[in-house]
Amino acid sequence: MARCCPPAEPVDESRDPDDELAALAKALGHPMRVRILRLLLEREECICGEICNELPIAQSTVSQHLKVLREAGLIHGEIDGPRTCYCADPARLQVALDLLSGLAAAVRAGAAS
Repeated sequence: MARCCPPAEPVDESRDPDDELAALAKALGHPMRVRILRLLLEREECICGEICNELPIAQSTVSQHLKVLREAGLIHGEIDGPRTCYCADPARLQVALDLLSGLAAAVRAGAAS
């Protein structure tokens, strides 16, 4: 399937990992944003107006959720005429997973002592 979104921005290595994890967790902290992200990952391609058709919320609310996900780098958008097409950034999700794994390792290490 074709992907239309630009490549992901490089991760800012100078950012504190705790700040990074908190920002990603905040972006994923609403069930509708998780649902939007799942939708984009399942399609594996850019989605434009179909996002609103898939969700039981107003277009303006979808736009707000997309903005939060985009600011966290979890999705990317590409302007296509009067609309924006969105796709998920699996590499950014991997960053979130790695940060969570590091936190879980610290928990396990603390429980083992």
